[in-house]
Amino acid sequence: MLADQYGLPLTTSVPEARDAYVSGIDHILAATFGASDAFAAAVAADPGFALGHVGLARARMYDTDMPGAQKAMATARDCATQLTQREAAHLTVFELLLQGRISETRRAVQDHVADYPRDVLVAQICTNIFGLIGMSGEPGRESLQLAYTTQLFDALGEDWWIMSVHGQALCEVGQLDEAMSMMERSLALNNVNANASHFKAHTLYEQGAGEAGRAYLADWIADYDERSVLHGHLSWHRALWALEQEDEAELWGIYGDAIAPAASHSMPVNVLTDAAALLYRAEIAGLDVAPELWSDLSDYASRFFPNPGMSFADIHSALAYAMAGDGDRLATLAETQSGFAADLVRPVARTWGAIARQDWTAALQYLTPTMADHARLGGSRAQRDLLELTYLNLLLKSGHAEEAHRTIMARRPVFSHAAPVAGFA
Repeated sequence: MLADQYGLPLTTSVPEARDAYVSGIDHILAATFGASDAFAAAVAADPGFALGHVGLARARMYDTDMPGAQKAMATARDCATQLTQREAAHLTVFELLLQGRISETRRAVQDHVADYPRDVLVAQICTNIFGLIGMSGEPGRESLQLAYTTQLFDALGEDWWIMSVHGQALCEVGQLDEAMSMMERSLALNNVNANASHFKAHTLYEQGAGEAGRAYLADWIADYDERSVLHGHLSWHRALWALEQEDEAELWGIYGDAIAPAASHSMPVNVLTDAAALLYRAEIAGLDVAPELWSDLSDYASRFFPNPGMSFADIHSALAYAMAGDGDRLATLAETQSGFAADLVRPVARTWGAIARQDWTAALQYLTPTMADHARLGGSRAQRDLLELTYLNLLLKSGHAEEAHRTIMARRPVFSHAAPVAGFA
């Protein structure tokens, strides 16, 4: 019986199918373009290779081709004869995921990983910012993420993939030196690993090393296929550093080429959240944002996230609706009961509405209670700086300059000397 790159047996006797399957896994772990083609080649070489079809389903999920993912999973189930116990459980996990049974999927992943920690295609479902732990809405989710990746790191050791996602978890709890060490070790083993490049950028951001980060990403991204899932988000990091360093031409050039809905090849949640956050962070930094950019983003949000439920996306949809003057859609989010952190979505949506009316006092009143635990909304610290910097801006707008300086020093000291907010010095 053939095995994958982690030594796990595969129910296929065709070396070409195995090799293409291994390539597909590497593409997913490194967030590089080509996973769908690789898994398609695997099942073309062996049409009865059940896990090849599961891999194809996973790749199509990243391509936002849900009908294609469902079709691939149905084929995988039809081929599911004489599988090993590990393969059968692997298939079941992805069936639960595609059915949207998120709590059950998370339990199944964690049970599976306890027995098969080297089954990385399953393990990665609960890693990363947008994994099932990261988007759970649970208090303390960042510590839970670190505990999970620590378990995997103990099993996998000097593996380029686990070092990158473990480093991300370390970064989000403030262990920046350890995180950077993990990223450097990961990149030394596989420099095309976009997850490691991404989380190295996060660590540099948290360290306040904007010039180094901007130079690093500009160099690294030059060889990264723009169709890859993280290209738009890495471009967002570059644009934020351009904003901080007052390079408006580069900011808007990157936005138009790689972040705007018409340009990005990222997953919809990244397109929406990156674009909304960048546009508003540009506004509070004192730049003029063309109204049509907000209108385009509002239309995108209503098309891809028509119903509340993904709280991190919901707060960014609400921002786009407020800035575009789409009051009806904003009102829906201001009253929503749906989603893992709906209790926080409601006041944040009302905050954006008050900001659009330039009612700074009301906006501050809405936003203040959410600041205690906005990590439940999801996203990284860098992404949640949208709220931190908005809060700072509202304090300044409301005449509380001294409190603004004390607050940023306590909450986000990385910005204590040079926050990208107009009027802060």
